[in-house]
Amino acid sequence: MKTYSALARRLDDRIETETEAAVALSEDLAAHPELSGEEYESSRKIVALLERARFALTFPYADLPTAFRATRGSGTPRVALLVEYDALPELGHACGHNLHGAMSVLAALGLAEIVDDIGGTLDVIGTPAEETDGAKCSMADKGLFDGYDLALMIHSGSGVSMAAFRSLAMDGYRFTFRGRTAHAAAAPWEGRNALNGVQLFFHAVDMLRQHSRPEARIHGVIDRGGTAPNIVPEEAVCRFEFRAPARTYLDGLRERCFDCARGAALATGTEVTWEKFESSFDEIVPNEAGEALVEEIFDELSIPFTTPADPAGSTDMGNVSRRCPALHPILAVTPHDYPLHTREFARAVVGPEAHRALLAGARVLGRAVLRTFLDGDLREAMRRDLEKNRR
Repeated sequence: MKTYSALARRLDDRIETETEAAVALSEDLAAHPELSGEEYESSRKIVALLERARFALTFPYADLPTAFRATRGSGTPRVALLVEYDALPELGHACGHNLHGAMSVLAALGLAEIVDDIGGTLDVIGTPAEETDGAKCSMADKGLFDGYDLALMIHSGSGVSMAAFRSLAMDGYRFTFRGRTAHAAAAPWEGRNALNGVQLFFHAVDMLRQHSRPEARIHGVIDRGGTAPNIVPEEAVCRFEFRAPARTYLDGLRERCFDCARGAALATGTEVTWEKFESSFDEIVPNEAGEALVEEIFDELSIPFTTPADPAGSTDMGNVSRRCPALHPILAVTPHDYPLHTREFARAVVGPEAHRALLAGARVLGRAVLRTFLDGDLREAMRRDLEKNRR
């Protein structure tokens, strides 16, 4: 622990030196939000900081124009710090990606020279489009996270921090009902109403909720329901997201929803097809050894935290957590209970209070990386937890 303590002090000194640049990055990203898959300037600005610190850059990365990988060191152990930087339509950085993305960057800048001295590989991986298709999903499918001893990031939150986060597995599907057009007044009996198919589908799903586990979530919108009230709709389109704490349960629930769609089409004389409109997110695989590490670091830095809440949202970090040990703690950037994806939270991730959170988050991440590099028993324990909890 003497070595760790000395390195942690050195880490803090480097983080202090680089804080001004990281704060400027966070504020710049917030002032110039870019939507998922369109983060061209955001990724370029992050890469410029890492390149200045002599990280070896692969940009673009993983066949994604706004993804990158920045590498310092070589050999094992191998740790990946993940960076998010996409924003939301109309709300900008109301999920805090500007802030916690900068936390990962600041931690990497603080660790760069230390990695050279202690050995091992630190990769900083830019993962765009978390709010939509989830770049981490395709990266995980390609095996790009295989072989890491740990992949980690912090997510911005409010109220009280959480050392461990639980997420819901999620699938998103688009359903298209097709019928036959007719004059809605002169000869409606000649038509087959595609909108009726969608409506009945919604009713069937509503009834299914009674027989679904309480922690499951099913929510949908109608994208297209016809063109004019005097025309029997020939085509109607809706989208649903299905969520559950475990992929195994979600797969069965999704099939029951498909049966609802088939039944609605049969009852209305229409036809229905469906397709994914976004990548499937898996639930985060718990890692008790890694989560205990975060708790120790929160205590070390006097950061109050609570136990994991019930699974709520979904994240593509779940897909990463199936390929290597992964951590996704929540750091409260404000004491106020502002929900994510609100204008209130967008205001909370800029300004002096957010800057203090940025510094704290970088210290947490940097310490977690240091401990992982230094402690072979910890690495082995995290690997065992992955194998035990991965379903």
